Amino acid sequence: MSTQNPSVLALQVLEIIDEVLADSSQATEAVREQLRWHIAAHPGHPEEALLEHLTSLRQKHQDTAVENPFALVAQPSEQPGNARLEAVLRDRMLMTAFQPVFDLTTSAAVGAEALTRFVSDGGDPADYWFAEAEDTGLRTDLEFAALESGLKAAVDLPPHLFVALKLSHSVCLDPRLPALFDETPVPPARVVLEISGQFPPDQTAELDAAVAPLRSSGVRLSIENTGSHFAAVRHILRLKPEMIKLDRSLTAGLDQDPLRQELVEAEVGFARDAGAVLSAQRIETGAELAAIARLGITVGQGFHLGRPSVQPGDWAMWAGRTGHLTFPGPSGMLA
Repeated sequence: MSTQNPSVLALQVLEIIDEVLADSSQATEAVREQLRWHIAAHPGHPEEALLEHLTSLRQKHQDTAVENPFALVAQPSEQPGNARLEAVLRDRMLMTAFQPVFDLTTSAAVGAEALTRFVSDGGDPADYWFAEAEDTGLRTDLEFAALESGLKAAVDLPPHLFVALKLSHSVCLDPRLPALFDETPVPPARVVLEISGQFPPDQTAELDAAVAPLRSSGVRLSIENTGSHFAAVRHILRLKPEMIKLDRSLTAGLDQDPLRQELVEAEVGFARDAGAVLSAQRIETGAELAAIARLGITVGQGFHLGRPSVQPGDWAMWAGRTGHLTFPGPSGMLA
């Protein structure tokens, strides 16, 4: 059932399949037998086998209304959100896609943002999963699973790219976070932790203290300035991040909105005074890119520049135009 040079997706699917087949309970023997049949029907293609298996289980569940221990998609009244989330966490049914981040002055790739993708036949976006995890009290556990997946996959990125990892302020405060970085082969100097500027002001000092040891080891901090120029100013002044990230609400249609251009121009000046790199995200048109560059933003990402991919072959292609991003401050160039 093995293939040569398997993708990250194939490797993670194989791990899921092995986990299911390793279950020895009599109650799930029929499920395991059906999975073996799908594997035999798709030799060398574990992703197709697992997807067909999940689809058939879902159909069977809908037809018979019999509880299925491996179904990821079911009617909410029959399988609460925490049941499928627990299945994802137990079997690590998620993977990481990376989207390249570019130096807009040279068109060189300088980093990659980790984006979580879920192995599900329902096609729900990642935001839906994390919102569901928030509602069921599993948000922190799901974020840690995503971080582990991202750090594991980052080993296959070109070595000069920084690795941007999104996490909530709650995860930053979790004592498990330092241990996670102790166990990864990714050098701390390559890691940029991205947190939203939307967290309680009274937690800024606690957050600063929590991430200080990681930052001392070389990890850098990015704060997403969500919505307006002043939304995260207090946090930025206290935390002094190496990067400030513009929210999509500021970059969407920027070329056609003079008021928004004034706001972004203010952000550029604020980032310069704060000693941080300003990065634009979700750049989707050439006109948006031109406006962003004209206003002085030098780092960005988006579909117009490069789409997310789970394939290491795609990541390797970014090495052909790889550069270094110099962060303001004593830490200097990312090596």
